[in-house]
Amino acid sequence: MMKIGSIEFGPRPVFLAPMEDVTDVGFRLLCKRFGAAMVYTEFVSAEALVRDVKSTVSKLQIRDEERPVGIQIYGRDTDAMVEAARRVEEAGPDLIDLNFGCPVKKVAGKGAGAGMLQNIPKMLDITRRVVDAVSVPVTVKTRLGWNHEQLIITELAEQLQDCGIQALTIHGRTRSQMYTGEADWTLIGEVKRNPRIHIPIIGNGDITSLDDADAHFEQYGVDAVMIGRATFGCPWIFSREKLTFNQKLDVLEELLRINVERIGESLRAGESKDLAVERGIIHTRRHLAATPIFKGIPNFRPTRIAMLRATSMDELLDILEQTRQLFQ
Repeated sequence: MMKIGSIEFGPRPVFLAPMEDVTDVGFRLLCKRFGAAMVYTEFVSAEALVRDVKSTVSKLQIRDEERPVGIQIYGRDTDAMVEAARRVEEAGPDLIDLNFGCPVKKVAGKGAGAGMLQNIPKMLDITRRVVDAVSVPVTVKTRLGWNHEQLIITELAEQLQDCGIQALTIHGRTRSQMYTGEADWTLIGEVKRNPRIHIPIIGNGDITSLDDADAHFEQYGVDAVMIGRATFGCPWIFSREKLTFNQKLDVLEELLRINVERIGESLRAGESKDLAVERGIIHTRRHLAATPIFKGIPNFRPTRIAMLRATSMDELLDILEQTRQLFQ
């Protein structure tokens, strides 16, 4: 039985990875419904949280029905990370995850996220101080190293464990790879087999189905598997049940309505409901563009373009319903 702190998971748990502009509460709830054992918020900037930036503070909103849920924070300033962790704890997550893996330039280029792989003493100092500052479990998500000349994860895993973290997620790429090439799980397996490692090891990278996850559980012995980009437009990826095309389309339409409603609730005084619809549609486009359910439909490109250009709820729902007719 895998445990993170007092959180118990069933056999072979599969987690939803934290992803910016993707893992908002609506999407998390759908993934939870379909079987995600653990979900995470979008990652939260420690510096922005300490400055009370409204859009950042709003990411701390969680619901009981999505538990267990983790809130992930990132930053390069130790004091800001500690203060942010304390504020995050007040939001009531089941754990706090430290992002030492985000490779994008605006994060890693400033020394945060995967940028911490170039300053291991500071990474460890932040980790120790956050662990000491909060009472909820603290976990870490990171990569194999900065590049292929610096594959440090085997030693780093022990160092992070010594800081008091209660689980470690490893993405099987270096920072220099970004999201290109294939994820290499070999070192993830080595970390898991290290007799000195006693915390759960969570593997991440290129998992596209539960069968794929099962194969990685078997081959590498990890305690859990985390799925990221393959969930776009596909929250049912966590389910063993095979959904029909219509059922999947229903889920995407539900996601659209959830996004419009959620954004509508956050409108400022004087902002129109049309703005919520527009923002909700834009927020859902990532899923509509990436969902695998439209692959293989003959001559679908004009419909896809119209779908991604739609600006009203009625227009977009009409296009989705017309697509449904193709499968009747």
